[in-house]
Amino acid sequence: MRKFGILMTAGAIAAAATLAAAPTQAADPYFKDKTITFVVGFGAGGGYDAYARMLAPYFERELGAKVIVVNKPGAGGMSALNRLYGAPENPLQMTIVNGTGAGLQQLLSMKGVKFDLTKFPILGIIDHSRWIWLAKNDSKITKPADAISSATVINWAGYGKISGISDGAAMTCHALALKCKVVIGYKGSRAAALALAQGEMDALYVSETSAYKYVQAKNAKAVATMNRKRSILFPDLPTVFESVKLTKTQEWWIDYRATLEGLGRMLVVAPSTPANVVAKMRAATDRILSDPKIVAEGAKKKRFIKYIAAGEAEKMVQTVLKSVNAKQKAEIRKVVLGN
Repeated sequence: MRKFGILMTAGAIAAAATLAAAPTQAADPYFKDKTITFVVGFGAGGGYDAYARMLAPYFERELGAKVIVVNKPGAGGMSALNRLYGAPENPLQMTIVNGTGAGLQQLLSMKGVKFDLTKFPILGIIDHSRWIWLAKNDSKITKPADAISSATVINWAGYGKISGISDGAAMTCHALALKCKVVIGYKGSRAAALALAQGEMDALYVSETSAYKYVQAKNAKAVATMNRKRSILFPDLPTVFESVKLTKTQEWWIDYRATLEGLGRMLVVAPSTPANVVAKMRAATDRILSDPKIVAEGAKKKRFIKYIAAGEAEKMVQTVLKSVNAKQKAEIRKVVLGN
């Protein structure tokens, strides 16, 4: 019996070893002994860094290559994108992009932009948010119609002109013809949220995940979801489309903004990456981000995965950057940058 037990233990060990080796054996031979650099254009410890480090082991498993995460912060991710857009010595590089910020930077021809998002092979969008209009708790504004009919100027908290909360507020105010002032200068969205909680500012435009935290903490109240679809985290909160009757022009502005926000956290590879390698990496991305276990793991870590496949993501990039005419682009520039 003891001998049988030893044999069973040895068999179990062998089986475990086989299972552990299976992903490497199943991986594409092309990636054997190769290294993929997973560039994060932001500092360590932030959301983009956390997603990269969570997903890197799965890319190793699926592809059979070593995947190393490297932080190269600068200019809100612009520096890393510029470097990747050039001709890197190692084409086996990928990066996680703030698609909303990068799309707007390119659209408005911001100083320092040397990349073209339409030329990057996209692997997919990891996550994207519907954005929420928040008001301070004692505000008389409880729905969009209240703001539209108000004669009072609404002060929105912001930081850089292209920062998500600032440009989102500016485009919302323009779309709905609100009397607004976007106050630039707060040091990040947390400082902006604190200003709202303290009653220093009237409104804030933030992603649904951030909005949920602020509302749960009773530091703000939600006014509307700025999208055609309701927020998963605010299922009872009407969208702006449900709240007020919009003109076609107003619909265009809000839909355009929602598409821009839909670019979310996007995975791209260097334009110099061979087409066959792009195809393999896209297939691996699809397997990883469609895996219910990985999605569940991300949810536990508050790193939500709302996957959009490469084909649809590319169409969204084209819509953001190629569907606007010169007049619309000039108007967006004036609304966001004031010139």
